[in-house]
Amino acid sequence: MIDSHPSELMIRQRLLALSRTLPSARNGEPEGIHQARVATRRMREALPLVTRGSKGRRLKKTVTRLTRALGHVRELDVALINLDEVTADGAIHTEGIDLLRATLREERQRLYADMAERIDRVDLDRLQRKALAAAARYVESEGEADAARRLRAVIKRAARRAIALQAAIDNAGGIYLPDRLHEVRIAVKKLRYVLEIARELSRSRASARIRMLKTVQDLLGRMHDLEMLIMRIRALQGSDRAPTLKVSADLDRLVRRLEMECRQLHVRYMGLKKKLLELCDYVATADDRRSASAA
Repeated sequence: MIDSHPSELMIRQRLLALSRTLPSARNGEPEGIHQARVATRRMREALPLVTRGSKGRRLKKTVTRLTRALGHVRELDVALINLDEVTADGAIHTEGIDLLRATLREERQRLYADMAERIDRVDLDRLQRKALAAAARYVESEGEADAARRLRAVIKRAARRAIALQAAIDNAGGIYLPDRLHEVRIAVKKLRYVLEIARELSRSRASARIRMLKTVQDLLGRMHDLEMLIMRIRALQGSDRAPTLKVSADLDRLVRRLEMECRQLHVRYMGLKKKLLELCDYVATADDRRSASAA
């Protein structure tokens, strides 16, 4: 049956995830915003496999707009969560934390209004119809006979992503450079999403590699989120709402605590770096191994 075709099923699953999570995101629920944003990223990764030309680009552009609409509020949700975690022991003076928390919440409220408006401008039903129609046309034109070619295209994309990740890792080097490590995180995320598609299409046993990438993504994500919180603290200290010297000194103590955790996370990343490069090499050469085994 056409509904069981892997390409169409892949799109249906991602549309279902988006339709289930977007309403709670629209209502401002932090977990809904997070899950909806993940759903849009997975959708963006899958669409090029079943769409061509200007129609495909327009669909991807619509989903990208949703990703961006959700992004800023998600960043503030993470900042608030991290702030609660790192100050739970009460070691930092309450006045400084309260000021920072209030500032973050005010910014979130302002950005939430913009996010909700941008979500409302997206016709989700229309997006679903067009994406499913594109998948159906792909199934009709390509057929099951081209399953191997479709899978090979995904494997080649994964190889390109693996090579890009290797380059990002090399560029980050061995010292703590937050911006370059953030590029590693982005490359890890992109490789993970394409490997998830490869696993769906081939029913391969890629779960261990995907888990490895998820571990590194979470580690680098935590590091990036703490760096963003540090940036917001520094911005508060230099703003018109600049606190007293005592409160500012307490916020400096918070920054030092965050910086210490960032460096501890970097040590953990360095411990995983060799395995991550080995994973990249394995994925980058997957098509060569397939060709050799078929010869």
